[in-house]
Amino acid sequence: MSDFVKNLIIDIIIAVLVAGTILFFIKPTIVQQTSMLPTFKEGDYLITYKRAYSHKEPERGDVVIFQSSLTDDSGKDKLLIKRVIGLPGEIITIKDGMVYINGKEYEESYLNDGYTPGDIDDYVIPEGKYFCMGDNRVVSIDSRSADVGPVDKDLIMGKVVVRLFPFSRIGTDFN
Repeated sequence: MSDFVKNLIIDIIIAVLVAGTILFFIKPTIVQQTSMLPTFKEGDYLITYKRAYSHKEPERGDVVIFQSSLTDDSGKDKLLIKRVIGLPGEIITIKDGMVYINGKEYEESYLNDGYTPGDIDDYVIPEGKYFCMGDNRVVSIDSRSADVGPVDKDLIMGKVVVRLFPFSRIGTDFN
């Protein structure tokens, strides 16, 4: 075997190992719907850190990707991108378009319409679960819906850490 072929094989093995290592830590994601407008638009290319919650808990305001029980048109389980609003043990109330956490109004400057439809009366978030909602509350199917409900920490696949595309909106600030 020639030196060229040996070096090519070594380069390919190294490339596969590097790619595998990178994909162990990150998950590239393309936004496909409008539930997170204006924060994320359809076609935004995001990087999710898959190990973000291996040693810590999600925090209020984190944008996460999680496995849902919803299915797409082809029958595949849907991944959803939403913002963590309520933490385990907290009490969520939604009335008159406002969100209250433990009885206090929760200010959300990032909302698309500044309004949260629906009525939830003093819902206690179960231990190990998170109340997640989209920023475009009028169209978002999220923890307010019985089809999604509170999100189990084990179903959270990672935290969105950076938007890479479009280039004019590259960044890490999602508030």
